[in-house]
Amino acid sequence: MKDRINEFTYKVCFASLGIVFVLSLGTKAHAQSSVPKKQLPQFEAVRGEYIVKYRSHFQLSQVKSKIQGKASLKNVLSEGSIYHVAMKSENVAALQADADIEYIEPNYYLLKFDEGLVGEPLQKMSAEDVTAQSSTSFTQSLAAVQALQAWNIASINDANNQPIVAPIVAIIDTGLDATHSVFTSSQALWINPGEIPDNGVDDDFNGFIDDVSGWNFITNTKAFDDDEGHGTHVGGIVVGAGLDIFSAHVDQARVQVMPLKFLDSVGAGSTANAVRAIYYAVNNGAKVINCSWGGGSYSQSLHEAMAYAYAHQVLIVAAAGNNASNNDSVAMYPANYDVPGLISVAASNDYDSMASFSNFGANMVHVSAPGVSIFSTYPGNTYASMNGTSMAAPFVAGIAAMALREAGALTGYQIKNLITGSVDLVTKLNGKVQTGGRVNEYKLLQAAKSSAQLSVLATQPGYTPSYKADRSPASESSAKAAGCGLVKGLITSGGSSGGGSGLGFLLVAMIPLLVWLGVRLRTPADGRDKRKFERFNLASEIKIQVGDKELVASMNTISMGGVSFNAESALEKGGLVTMRIASPDGHEQIEVQGKVVWSENNKAYGVQFVQSKTGALAMIQDWTKGLSKAS
Repeated sequence: MKDRINEFTYKVCFASLGIVFVLSLGTKAHAQSSVPKKQLPQFEAVRGEYIVKYRSHFQLSQVKSKIQGKASLKNVLSEGSIYHVAMKSENVAALQADADIEYIEPNYYLLKFDEGLVGEPLQKMSAEDVTAQSSTSFTQSLAAVQALQAWNIASINDANNQPIVAPIVAIIDTGLDATHSVFTSSQALWINPGEIPDNGVDDDFNGFIDDVSGWNFITNTKAFDDDEGHGTHVGGIVVGAGLDIFSAHVDQARVQVMPLKFLDSVGAGSTANAVRAIYYAVNNGAKVINCSWGGGSYSQSLHEAMAYAYAHQVLIVAAAGNNASNNDSVAMYPANYDVPGLISVAASNDYDSMASFSNFGANMVHVSAPGVSIFSTYPGNTYASMNGTSMAAPFVAGIAAMALREAGALTGYQIKNLITGSVDLVTKLNGKVQTGGRVNEYKLLQAAKSSAQLSVLATQPGYTPSYKADRSPASESSAKAAGCGLVKGLITSGGSSGGGSGLGFLLVAMIPLLVWLGVRLRTPADGRDKRKFERFNLASEIKIQVGDKELVASMNTISMGGVSFNAESALEKGGLVTMRIASPDGHEQIEVQGKVVWSENNKAYGVQFVQSKTGALAMIQDWTKGLSKAS
């Protein structure tokens, strides 16, 4: 079941043209993926959709009157103040003129954080095949998380000798295959006690009709079927933190899963629907919320939803992201929100090394958890192996719920502290995550049981969010690096027919050299050859595949303004580019934007850095200190 990473791809999105260039590394041609290609969103936000917050509470009829002629109401996100609307961009200014409006922000896209099984057919196993091989132990990961030892000390009854009610983990994701034998046999699916099935009535008056076990926020129906696979895989990891999901006789689940679908069949969803799902989870009893998704755009409405969860003592578990970048310098949301009850999770492998794809951050990422080759449930009563911080986060969510079984009076904030305080310290994780450790379920349950015996009172610090001001609605139409700029692991089962692993890993180390794409910037003052920025030599060869056409380019130099390369064939000029660039030592990564340009004098193509953040350019300046200057 243990797959190995043998190749990497670097994706650069020419968003304005809808073209994806893939730089592929490897000694031989790899097999073409049989996984169907999925079309990710091409824009940073849903075009024509916005989130509006009013300063005061208004009746729904008043809001409709206020936006009449400017926008149409799609959904209420937070009763009386936050709304999801649709309108033309030219009407934004008119709506902003309303003094009662606190802010208008784009409805940003959010994407799932799994690496899937790119480059190979999805290796699925039937339930019959899996249960035949069951070892009645924890085999979803081989990391030393001590899950089996934790199960052996898990309490059956509470202090009053009553059966412990399984804590609810909200899985805000692509939905769930509720018919999978793991969920049916273990009875892990949350059941809404206040709702009568299929009577067409909102029995519990929560605003959702027949929401017996969850909700689909895309279609606004009770049908949360998983049409992508991600949510079902995540759900199996959450349940698997408490029992052997591969057993021929799956035990009663120790945690409940509440499936809330907001990601579609390509693993993309909108901020508005994520916000609605969070409010639903909190208001309907979830004690843990798993967020195996995110994006690079800050949203105040999502931040407020997270703060709402914290105010209700709910723990939020957020995947750190799969860009192999530093969240301390390049923010990823929701992982980077400073909510005290949020825990950000990186992915590590069986040997406690940071996964090659995982984001990290000594300040913003708290812990690591197993996220490489994780075997779990998949739609159609099957099982599959997947990689990602998407897989690491639900393990933390699952063990958090197991801790809540032992100490149900504690707040999510306190459970977070128990998790971070019970990690196994790992030298390889020093400087990568805040704790320097990988989670340990056994130590966590010991700490939770001790807290219960000491009758520790529920407590958490006050929290006043510091919201960012930059949420320009204009960015909803800007080019999107959705799913692009990611360093992706190409997974093969067992050995590869494509080349030696030694050279493959050597080429992995050369990734930083593959991204120096750009062009010289010159200033016309006092001579046309005077450069605006000093340039530094950094040479390498790259291959760029565009459909069936391959471009061979030689990279030459880098500067604060961009980098140059020579290509045998022409590229379309003017295309916008979003790139994630690794530092020469591979320890840091930044995101820069630019446009494709052509230098007639130098006969070279390049990417001119435009609209890049000052911090990113400062990091490039720092990197070039050790490089020789270009002539």
